[in-house]
Amino acid sequence: MTTAPETVDILAVARDQVLERGVGLGEEQILEVLRLDDDHLTDLLALAHEVRMRWCGPEVEVEGIISLKTGGCPEDCHFCSQSGRFPTPVRSAWLDIPGLVKAARQTAETGATEFCIVAAVRGPDKRLLSQVREGIKAIREDGNDIQIACSLGMLTQEQVDELVEMGVHRYNHNLETARSHFANVVTTHTWEERWETLRMIREAGMEVCCGGIIGMGESIEQRAEFAAQLAELNPDECTMNFLIPQPGTPYEGYEVVEGKDALRTVAAFRLAMPRPLLRFSGGRELTFGDLGTKQGMLGGINAIIVGNYLTNLGRPATADLAMLDELKMPVKAISDVL
Repeated sequence: MTTAPETVDILAVARDQVLERGVGLGEEQILEVLRLDDDHLTDLLALAHEVRMRWCGPEVEVEGIISLKTGGCPEDCHFCSQSGRFPTPVRSAWLDIPGLVKAARQTAETGATEFCIVAAVRGPDKRLLSQVREGIKAIREDGNDIQIACSLGMLTQEQVDELVEMGVHRYNHNLETARSHFANVVTTHTWEERWETLRMIREAGMEVCCGGIIGMGESIEQRAEFAAQLAELNPDECTMNFLIPQPGTPYEGYEVVEGKDALRTVAAFRLAMPRPLLRFSGGRELTFGDLGTKQGMLGGINAIIVGNYLTNLGRPATADLAMLDELKMPVKAISDVL
């Protein structure tokens, strides 16, 4: 990767615009950051960390996730092993309420402040919403005051209102990739349908969690486009996933994103969005390893999923908490988010 001399000035521009004034970079500026060569990566990560500290502070939000309904999804998201359209090893299954309560309790015991209930569906039906309602009720009856988030696919206004009434704190619905690339990743629904769900969530007063997956064949220009589109959405939280090529999916032969490119992308997203939570999510273990994960935490990240993901193993929560302790990054207390 080569860099024209004039593009190095983007770091000076970002220092004034983002660090000092809190104004995120625009699409063309983000592209300049993504084109920086490896010689400038250390300076880029350091600046992204300064931005995170200035506009977000030192605390890290820790979250656990659990799959209430796994597999058998009718959508054809090409990265997903839970799609019923692909010959993957994942089979449809439901988690019972006691299992959900146990998972929430174990998540809270790690010090996490957020517990996300996830389902592999196009959108929730009455059975699923009933399970979510009963699950939240049981978690509260267990004496657990952890914040509840959900990720249940595309919603109607009635379903949005129902989730608000249940006390759901935050809703995750990823745009996944740039609008111009989306049709190459998913054909059974549109980018605009996802955006409409996010609009309703925001207007209903729930926090918006939205991000995507890096490494799905998008160009560097489309990565910049995606970051700018997320910045326009202005989510409360942005999840950063890196493709894990899943057996049986159309992307099973894709290469894992190279660590330095991934770090450059993390920093670019922070410079595009100085204030939201920027969360390490799926694929970080494969893409970064231990050292790279630390670099990411010092390069703009201020939230992390601990434990396992939906169909992939993660690192033990104790390992991530020890890393945060080593980096002297305090875990956000539950009292700070209630």
